[in-house]
Amino acid sequence: MAITELQAAAEVQRTLVLFLDLGGTFAFALSGAMAGIKRNLDVFGVLVLSFAASSFGGILRDLLIGAVPPAALMDWRYLGVSVAAGLIAFFWSSLIEKFSNSVRLLDAAGLAFFAVAGTEKALAFHLSPVMAALLGMLTGIGGGVTRDVLLAEIPAVLRSDLYAVAALAGAAIVVGGSMLHLPLIVTTVSGGLICFGLRVLAIHWRWHLPVAHKGYAKLPPNEQ
Repeated sequence: MAITELQAAAEVQRTLVLFLDLGGTFAFALSGAMAGIKRNLDVFGVLVLSFAASSFGGILRDLLIGAVPPAALMDWRYLGVSVAAGLIAFFWSSLIEKFSNSVRLLDAAGLAFFAVAGTEKALAFHLSPVMAALLGMLTGIGGGVTRDVLLAEIPAVLRSDLYAVAALAGAAIVVGGSMLHLPLIVTTVSGGLICFGLRVLAIHWRWHLPVAHKGYAKLPPNEQ
């Protein structure tokens, strides 16, 4: 009976990770595609950017935990979801802008999906709580970093309001719930909402981590 229950719990966890992965894939694919459209990329460029933005975080996670080949390269649904999201963005970008009001909201949704999915998968592979939370954060920020690098921009994680911190907070909720043996759905939903909520509030209120002041003394020309 115990073995059957463990198998059932593992199957629920795998299904949940797949659902979260595909949700994050769709959100980040839309975000990547919309960013590409704003930079006047053609349809092929938009689709490439949507796949890269939506898949790099999950691929990096799977490589680090030894889940190879990565799910995004084995399961056709990842590519299908990213291409579908890219085409939706390409043909209905004006409508998406009206509903989302900003690509950053799509990015926040993808961040939340991937942060909790990465943490859950890391826990399923028996990583320590700290490493699972860090891997969840890395999964969340990977897609956004890839998108920004391909667009020759400074990655949002290095300059945005509470980006990686929001992902880490959501991942920490999932890890804490697992350590307390709370229901999987409760911890996953709570972690996702915390991550998304922090990111949206940070965007709205411009919360950010401290930055270095620029009031350094300028060296004389002969010492530069």
